[in-house]
Amino acid sequence: MAISATRSGAPGVKGISNSAFNKLDPAKYTALGDFIDEVNAPDIRANLIKTFGDQGITGFLKLTGAVNTAGTADEVTYWEEARLHQKQAGVVDGGGSEVAVDAATVTLDGIVAQGGSAYTEGTSDQLIAREGDIVLVGGVDRFVVTGVAIADAATGAAVLTLKSLDGSGLTVALADDEAVSFPIIGNMFDQGTDQPGRYMESNVVKRTNPYAIVKEVFKVTGSQATNIGYIDLGGGDYRWYIKGEQDTRQRFMDKREMTLLLGQKTAAGGAHSFSGTEGYFAALEDRGLVTDGKIGSGSTANFDDIDAIITQLDKQGAPSEYAMYANTAQMLLLDTMLSNGGTSSTSGVATNYGAFNNDRDMALNLGFSSFSRGGYTFHKHSWKLLNDPTLLDGSAFNGVCIPLANVTDANTGTKAPALEMNYKASNGYSREMEHWVTGGGVLGFNNNGKDVAEFNYRSECNLITRAANQHILIK
Repeated sequence: MAISATRSGAPGVKGISNSAFNKLDPAKYTALGDFIDEVNAPDIRANLIKTFGDQGITGFLKLTGAVNTAGTADEVTYWEEARLHQKQAGVVDGGGSEVAVDAATVTLDGIVAQGGSAYTEGTSDQLIAREGDIVLVGGVDRFVVTGVAIADAATGAAVLTLKSLDGSGLTVALADDEAVSFPIIGNMFDQGTDQPGRYMESNVVKRTNPYAIVKEVFKVTGSQATNIGYIDLGGGDYRWYIKGEQDTRQRFMDKREMTLLLGQKTAAGGAHSFSGTEGYFAALEDRGLVTDGKIGSGSTANFDDIDAIITQLDKQGAPSEYAMYANTAQMLLLDTMLSNGGTSSTSGVATNYGAFNNDRDMALNLGFSSFSRGGYTFHKHSWKLLNDPTLLDGSAFNGVCIPLANVTDANTGTKAPALEMNYKASNGYSREMEHWVTGGGVLGFNNNGKDVAEFNYRSECNLITRAANQHILIK
């Protein structure tokens, strides 16, 4: 039987070079890899190194006590109570001269008469005061309303005349055309006079927030779904597409949470067909307490910033316990403030764990450390989202303070947490976290003709920020 010569006249097998061992002079041999090529199996470590740690930022809303509630309309409507007492605002009318010329009388104009009685939230100048009301001018002088006149019947503009109660007049300077607002601290009437002709109607503020629809998708071909890689992705599974699907799911969860935190309502008549949704930061920027910088960022690490915040919280009727989520820079400033005490005494700083059943270990296990001052307890916690260099690190947001108390709905009287995450749901169908897979037989999904498995994610949700005036945004 004849045998053909396939390489240089020598017998061999097609595709294999039998002279591969001549790559290196054996006399200069230093390592087996230099002498025999592509024989040893590579030493591959199957574990995937978490170079940037756990990169998921989801969980803030659940950790702060935000509850999940099903919704059945395109937006959530809720009511917030207005302040019980309102100030009378207006413009000082001195008739072209300083009011001090007649210090016993102050005239306010530029006031809008609101249909006789109703108070309209958000309008700075409306007719609230009535004849006989006592107002506090400049924080010290008591004046009584002696006249209420409608200056312009067409526009409903009103003019108030205020007379010094004890005749001593003004001890503070009021300039002509100065915008002012006076608290109404009581009223007085002569004997035998009638009851007031006008009355104040209690009001609630109606707020609405549309839902946001968040979507994501991941695809893998049938061929790639059967490829085996080097890396163990958990449970001995080496199929690399599993990693892509897991990361897509995490990105979807992160983006959903960030939409609820950073979303904004779209402008009326804008280019977007969707309504947008008010996120947590937008709610705080609109009607919350906003700092003008990091807490404790001054030249001395004292408690002045915390004390200023506590003063504002007192004005808002805030609860006594707060969760403070902040970036690393803010956390370091707080640690310095608490450790040094600055120029203030640290005797007013204590530790309290009321929100955690007064259990220090429970608080520490959840990553919180706490301090108290001025009757308020702050549980501080590092916020990963604000430290992520690919997301909010370097943004204008340094942290938030969230009240750890239920808020009473002014319309229904029911109590609800300060933050509420809602999702659309009805009759057993929920859009909180929808997940489905399509494919033409790939991975066993037989619902189309494509050689691709498509992983779909969808959520329709929004966030309600109740009593935003009791929340703090650290900028």
